Amino acid sequence: MILISTDKISIVKIEKGELISYQKNGEELMHQKGNPGWRNSDTEMFPIIGPTEANNFRVGTPKGNYSQDQHGLLRELEYSATSKTEKSCSFIKKYAAYSAIENSKYPEKSSARLLSWPYSFTFKKSFELTNESLKITFEIIAEKGMPFMLGYHPAFMLNSNLDELVKTEIKEITIPEIMKGGDTAYPVLNTSEISLLKKTGSNISIRTKGFNNFMLWTPVDNMLCIEPITAYPYTGKEMLSKELFTNSNGLDIFEVEIIPS
Repeated sequence: MILISTDKISIVKIEKGELISYQKNGEELMHQKGNPGWRNSDTEMFPIIGPTEANNFRVGTPKGNYSQDQHGLLRELEYSATSKTEKSCSFIKKYAAYSAIENSKYPEKSSARLLSWPYSFTFKKSFELTNESLKITFEIIAEKGMPFMLGYHPAFMLNSNLDELVKTEIKEITIPEIMKGGDTAYPVLNTSEISLLKKTGSNISIRTKGFNNFMLWTPVDNMLCIEPITAYPYTGKEMLSKELFTNSNGLDIFEVEIIPS
């Protein structure tokens, strides 16, 4: 699926709900599948963020403990396309409470064969391309009170020189610093906007609504994941504490805007 901006300068490619390409003025901004670092270019983390192996892949809810692997079961479901125009499109995933979902990490990377959650939900992901930016909106329809964590996990292309900077209003972070964070990622908390500054190519600003935190992650010098999150999960405790979860309002909306400059 391809989106083209009104001025024809920006082109976005989406494959089964995954943002696989965002080009502006011919420059590719997204990490490409097959390149070192990560097998995807974007994904979502829901209804949890973070690892669960230390607690035998179990997550506590008001309805009991249920089996979840790292970053939740949403990524095991397939998107269905619901709408398409020249500059926008939408996809949904639906889950029925207590349904057992096969875990793609089993058995090589996980001992949990089946995953489940005691709440039904509909997860909608929408893209809107303008001349200036790409806006990605997430709508979560669920039972009121359902606990959840949400993270968006896009990967951006770097030039492999380790000279890029990630900047907020109060700090600058180098790529080597992020790499030292390892699998627990580098937290950037209590901010809704962050920027990737490059010496060559377009800078990228990311503005969010509803998240207010980021994680930064990369094991390589050619890509960087800049991940808006509702909460940073790597607290050193085996169980994900109740304080990390948001309670559903029935309909919750989150936004991420990617702005090249």
